Amino acid sequence: MAPLMAGLTGSVLASAVRFERGGGAFAIATSQSTTPVWVDPSDHKGVARVAHDFAADVARVTGAAPPTVSTRGTGVRRAIIVGSLDRSPLVQDLVRRGKLDVSGVAGQWEACVVQTVAQPFPGVDEALVIAGADKRGTIYGVYDLSRSIGVSPWYWWADVPVRRRAGIWLDAGRRVQRSPAVKYRGIFLNNEAPCLSGWTAEKFGGMNSAFYAKVFELLLRLKANYLWPAMWNNAFADDDPRNAELADEYGIVMGTSHHEPMNRAHKEFTSRREHIGNGEWNYVSNGDAVREFFREGAARSKQHELLVTLGMRGDGDVALEGTGGLQSDIRLLEQVIADQRQLLVEQTGKRIKDIPQVWVLFTEVQKYYDAGLKLPADVTLMFSDDNVGYLRRLPTAAERTSRTGGFGIYHHMDMNGGPFSYKWTNTNPLPKLWEQLNQALHHGADRIWISNVGDLKPLELPIEFFLAMAWDPAAMGRDKLQAWTEAWAARDFGAEHARDIARLASRYAKANAWRKPEVLKPDTYSLEHHDEALRLSRFWGELRRDAEGVNTRLQPDQRAAYYQFVLHPVRACANLNELLLAAARNQRFSRQARASANDEAALVRRLFAESRRIRDTYNLELVGGKWNHLMDQTYLGYFDWYQPTADIPPAVTELDLPDDARFGVAVDGSVQGWPGYYLPPTLPTFDGLLRNTSWLEVFPRGKRPAPVQVTAEQSWIRLRAVPAFSAGKDDVRHEVSIDWANVPEGNASGSIVVTDGRERVTVGVRVAGATVSQRDAARGAWGSLGAPFSIPADGFTRNVEARGVRWLPLPDYGRVEVAMTPEPVTAASFADPRQAPRLHYPLFVGGAGEFNVDVITAPTLRIDPAHELSLALWVDDGAPIVRSVFNPQERESQEFLGRQHDLNARADMRVMRFKLRIDTPGRHVLTVAMVDPGLVLQQLIVYRDRLPASYFGPLPQRLEA
Repeated sequence: MAPLMAGLTGSVLASAVRFERGGGAFAIATSQSTTPVWVDPSDHKGVARVAHDFAADVARVTGAAPPTVSTRGTGVRRAIIVGSLDRSPLVQDLVRRGKLDVSGVAGQWEACVVQTVAQPFPGVDEALVIAGADKRGTIYGVYDLSRSIGVSPWYWWADVPVRRRAGIWLDAGRRVQRSPAVKYRGIFLNNEAPCLSGWTAEKFGGMNSAFYAKVFELLLRLKANYLWPAMWNNAFADDDPRNAELADEYGIVMGTSHHEPMNRAHKEFTSRREHIGNGEWNYVSNGDAVREFFREGAARSKQHELLVTLGMRGDGDVALEGTGGLQSDIRLLEQVIADQRQLLVEQTGKRIKDIPQVWVLFTEVQKYYDAGLKLPADVTLMFSDDNVGYLRRLPTAAERTSRTGGFGIYHHMDMNGGPFSYKWTNTNPLPKLWEQLNQALHHGADRIWISNVGDLKPLELPIEFFLAMAWDPAAMGRDKLQAWTEAWAARDFGAEHARDIARLASRYAKANAWRKPEVLKPDTYSLEHHDEALRLSRFWGELRRDAEGVNTRLQPDQRAAYYQFVLHPVRACANLNELLLAAARNQRFSRQARASANDEAALVRRLFAESRRIRDTYNLELVGGKWNHLMDQTYLGYFDWYQPTADIPPAVTELDLPDDARFGVAVDGSVQGWPGYYLPPTLPTFDGLLRNTSWLEVFPRGKRPAPVQVTAEQSWIRLRAVPAFSAGKDDVRHEVSIDWANVPEGNASGSIVVTDGRERVTVGVRVAGATVSQRDAARGAWGSLGAPFSIPADGFTRNVEARGVRWLPLPDYGRVEVAMTPEPVTAASFADPRQAPRLHYPLFVGGAGEFNVDVITAPTLRIDPAHELSLALWVDDGAPIVRSVFNPQERESQEFLGRQHDLNARADMRVMRFKLRIDTPGRHVLTVAMVDPGLVLQQLIVYRDRLPASYFGPLPQRLEA
């Protein structure tokens, strides 16, 4: 597990720590003693603080804390020396005397060396030296050792227990922690009401220095260095004068959000509005007063390590108040930025290039840059995503060569705003995160990464992944994501549970991203087609059973952390899905006059009450109420983009049932009920290649059970009674299949009769049979005789590379087990699809004619303005057909906050529709070719006339008959 742990943390120490004495290993702690920690009193306060943290971590592991001394001790044979190269005379002396090798570390941003040294000082036999190039390099080196000895970064924030050990040793040698891939790496605490604000008020008395000390420590343990503080009703510098000082002491670079320029929270303005000129946040009508407000913020960069947000948006998190036109707005913003930079120079006495600055292209701000706003080259240009995790833009090759300030990204794991809000639980699967972050890295957006993480909890896992990838992306390739997750689970819960916990964490996040809980509705999944709703119910039911099973196998002290990381989201989301599916059945069954509609209504009420109990367990029972209020977020009953004041259960209908024993029948593929509907019931056609099954359900329509006989009129129709997908105990499903060995050749028809002796319902059965030659030709292909069918992205038989570009798999992505995407992600477009990277899929169709092909992709955006996100399809040797997402006719709708973008974001997928003509029935080759990079291919759905309405479409099935 050690190599996996090293990849998890970006650690150079994970494989070197031992818990049993080994030859030549350095003893950090034994059953008899602990090794003292030395810190020079001249070093940074943050270095002294982390040395004390390390002593406490050793105590968490062994039960005994080593002494931490600020002067070189005497009379000791071993010492742990912690110090920064820029401030520690103790470390500098070791370097000067040739005892400590700092090559590859000195002068490198946040780098560190960990080295055992023989006879470092007179009377000292050996030392373990942790020396950073700077303050944070030293801090990260110490926390790296803490993680490696078994102290999780989440020991406090998620109650991860620490395994006790009798001793700790580190293999002798020299190990270097290199500089991170991304210079500034952090999170944005946002959308913090009601959860984070309620919790901090109860536990800390507000968002003060006591609270932020916990945040800062967590960030450093995760190798982050940057924070946008909570700002809905807070002002970091005003709320507690100690906040800013503490950030510097810890080593956290503070910033302000995309709409809070010049180191000042917006609340600082609103709380002083009547004293700031005419009170308007307007650079035209109140410019002098706003500049003075900026001036006071600029002075903060003199005393503290800050990353200054430039620019100006509207009063609050809204667009800039216009000046009459786009170009005049641009001129105003250019003047604002010029004035802000002048104030920074005046107030700090520093050169402007020595003050890190960023301009964030959030929402409407990007249009100013696209329209030509000139930004000084030393300012970092931060591109934003679309609020649901897909980057809107990244730097082009030309831009990358022209900006000394580099580029960054503003990412969302949580959102309050358009296209919709999602703030309740984790909906961020790691493969999706990896794909977008990989794009950012390879396009050169590596100066700043920050993600909006809402209340911080319950987004622990994606936060750690985001920050780990920012540090060492090479350790987190496309094929290492599951291993990374297993390493996380092994670190926090032990190797024996790692695979199960990693799978649970991955699966619930994946399913939550199919459609985020806040935008789930009772009718999201189809009750009528492909057994879609039933499959979702089984998925969540199995996931919950597995999660509960792991919980019983864990040690008691592991269960609080497990509840937070896994069991709560699985319980809560399984319950939500079952609640909404019960509401869907209630409405459908009411239409069919099923007595069990009333059972579904009662189930909805029970599941809503259960959702309150699951919430209260987190808030009130977990760790004695430690996390109270952090599950106060509403999530059920959204009717607009913003959150409802209280969770609203879906409406249900109750029927006034007659006191009789009448029966009813419902069939696969229809919303209707019989007797009563004027057209006879007919099952979907049985396809001789797909060999699909179907069903009908029989149910009471009155208060009493309805005994019936269900009989197949033909011997080749098989029936099997199973429980119905219903809360009604008297509802029965009859699965219908075909005895293919005995069905007449060609097309056939038959019927199933349902009767109680008084009333009779006849259900039609239609069969499209396949000939022996058709079955032989279809073997191994994707297709059907006529029914819609789907092809998974990885269902190709040939993957053709072109000019060094190739389609590569992305495991566990989106709606499928494996998606495909072209790499390198910076590849040039291909003018001729026939010469492009392409995938060949074997195809079989039962008839000739025009076919619809819906290509399901991730809803990625046009990160390169020169690309339209184009893709080509063709059959056999036919002419390629090219479709472009961002073509002139559809561009506005597909762009951020356009009509189609809203639909894509909710479904977390995009459909590219093609029409292909196939002139002969039989076997063919369908080719999919890259034209532009940036697409993530998930699935192809092929059909003739009409695709039955469902969320996922037909399941893929390779033909083997």
